Amino acid sequence: MINPILHVRTSVLNLTQAALAELTGTKQATVSRWERGELYPDLRHLARIRQEIRSRGLAWDDSIFFEPPKEAAE
Repeated sequence: MINPILHVRTSVLNLTQAALAELTGTKQATVSRWERGELYPDLRHLARIRQEIRSRGLAWDDSIFFEPPKEAAE
């Protein structure tokens, strides 16, 4: 399964790691670590990604990044 950050960066936003880093206010190395699963973006970073997706007229679905708890799915 592809990492959600990698998917959003490459398939949805079509950005380089450096461009996503600038968008989220972090460093390119941090984006790389997100994509490798070594770190996870915090809510502030996710909000900036969400805002960029919406500014492009695209739909946002939080389930890209979060799976509902099992009891909520039942």
